[in-house]
Amino acid sequence: MTFEVVSPLDEDMVPLEEEDWFLQWTPVVAGAVGAAALSFILLMFGSALGLGVSSTSPTWRDASAALAILSGIYLILQAIVSFGFGGYIAGRTRVRFDDTGTKFDAAGREDVENRDGFHGLMAWAVAVLLGGALAALVGAATVSRSSAPAFNANSSAAEPLLSFELDRLFRSPRRPPNVDMSSARAEAGRILLTSSGHSGVSSDDRTYLVQLVAATTGLAAADTERRVDNAIADSKTAIARSRRNTIILAFSLASATLIGAVAAWLAACAGGRHRDGAPLPEWMTHANRFERRRLIP
Repeated sequence: MTFEVVSPLDEDMVPLEEEDWFLQWTPVVAGAVGAAALSFILLMFGSALGLGVSSTSPTWRDASAALAILSGIYLILQAIVSFGFGGYIAGRTRVRFDDTGTKFDAAGREDVENRDGFHGLMAWAVAVLLGGALAALVGAATVSRSSAPAFNANSSAAEPLLSFELDRLFRSPRRPPNVDMSSARAEAGRILLTSSGHSGVSSDDRTYLVQLVAATTGLAAADTERRVDNAIADSKTAIARSRRNTIILAFSLASATLIGAVAAWLAACAGGRHRDGAPLPEWMTHANRFERRRLIP
């Protein structure tokens, strides 16, 4: 009579037939929360250092293109670190399955890495959705607080961007106090916004703007025309810089998000190898110190 000795499964291994599906939500959520938290910390740290891609400060539009590009590079680097951290958590904490002793074989190892990488990718997706939802809530709350009860003719999209130009345009030491300038500023702001178009401010709009400024400030005709011309030129420059920063922001966000997906996948695979005590790929050999204590008898 012969007896067959069956080695018990490791406590942290789940047989394949007992798995409902290879996606485990606990590691995914843990990785997503970790990635979102680290990303928030790094973004706040970058903003404190002046590396924010956008800012509510009116002097931000005067920043150089090099600073805007540097801010975009920092956004990409923090995405790599944050999503890599979240992916590593997802892969490291995922419960491995019973691979019938082939976990170091090529086919078994590839299947394990695909599962680990998929968990890292899902952690990246959940983190992106969490960040987008939080940004949408903060933006909606900001708009609801700053906007008037209803949109009216005295509101203009140019006011946040061209506030300084409008202040200089209607500056007058002889204006009586408590004069409502909202209607004139809104109308002038809509005219100045056309300075960024291909044709620029039309002659009729320029003439009307000169008359509006002269009637409001009481300046001489020559001074009024010179002030209006300077406001049009400054507005065109401010709009161009704002457009440049917006393009850099959009490109940096898209690049950081896509590169973060790759970082989450690779980090999850590395976390799975650390979990199983398997050797890392050659390009990750510097990280083998994490499992040397487990591999050396």
